[in-house]
Amino acid sequence: MSEVKISAEPRTEFGKGGARRTRRAGLVPAVLYGHGEKPQHIALPAREFAAAIRHGGLNQIFTIDIAGTATLALPKAIQRDPIKDTYEHIDLLIVKRGEKIQVDIPVTLVGEAAKNTLIVHESNTVSVVAEALHLPSELELSIEGLDAGARLTAGDVKLPNGVELAVDADVVLAMISAAQSTTQAEDDAAAAEGEASGESAE
Repeated sequence: MSEVKISAEPRTEFGKGGARRTRRAGLVPAVLYGHGEKPQHIALPAREFAAAIRHGGLNQIFTIDIAGTATLALPKAIQRDPIKDTYEHIDLLIVKRGEKIQVDIPVTLVGEAAKNTLIVHESNTVSVVAEALHLPSELELSIEGLDAGARLTAGDVKLPNGVELAVDADVVLAMISAAQSTTQAEDDAAAAEGEASGESAE
């Protein structure tokens, strides 16, 4: 994943009022920290940041340009307004070229399981260790032809070169279960209704 260059402004206003004024100006309040550096309070252009996240995902690496000084950083925590769907605040962790970091990567299931089965997701991400500038945007996990009862673990994920699991290989990410037939579902529903009416009669 390539880094995205984005210009930032030093932020001098703090508190809720300052944050609101920053957002009204089309910027997102953020803090840049890590590697023993003093935390820097900055403001990022909201549209550019949002576009980069949409394209590269939550693990997008940024080159933050502050008054001509460039710093590599990874979003560590993002606060969003669920109603307005806007960014409220961003924590950015400083990273170095060649440095390995631990991140959660989205896992995509590929293929089709056997007929009459259901896929139960236990986790949509897996924690890995990889070089900061070579983070995969997603990882694949094949469910092709798997029968009911199959369990897919972190160890089953196809990892690119240079990427290592940061969790136990036995951690379950998904399970294949038998799909309930329509008749069985109706019978179960009728039995449940019968039990409920029996309880109320008592």
